[in-house]
Amino acid sequence: MIYNMKFVSKNHILILAGTFFVILGFLGIFLPILPTTPFLLLAAACYFRSSDRFYRWLINNRILGAYIRNYLEGRGMSRKSKVITLALLWITIGITIIFGIQNIIIRIILVTIALGVTIHISRLKTKTK
Repeated sequence: MIYNMKFVSKNHILILAGTFFVILGFLGIFLPILPTTPFLLLAAACYFRSSDRFYRWLINNRILGAYIRNYLEGRGMSRKSKVITLALLWITIGITIIFGIQNIIIRIILVTIALGVTIHISRLKTKTK
């Protein structure tokens, strides 16, 4: 079936891309290798340029909105969130490297990603109550 490209606008493409990034960001909450905030920021940028309704939904979403608002407003993360995030990251990476991956190059890539995420999270402002 040939799709008529006349009906596909820039806004449609940005909404589709934003939705894809929201899905990746949501998965990133549960998969430590997949970053949450960068994908949600990309989704917000796509929605901002294409649909006020989708942008407001994302920013005000009770689960995902806080990730974006805290990052954009420079609020940072609580110490507890940092510790939990980094512990889960390294536990998951460690288990994957020990039991799941035999290829040394992939192990090095995983450790490099984990180090990068650790540095990024460590540099974020630590929220105080």
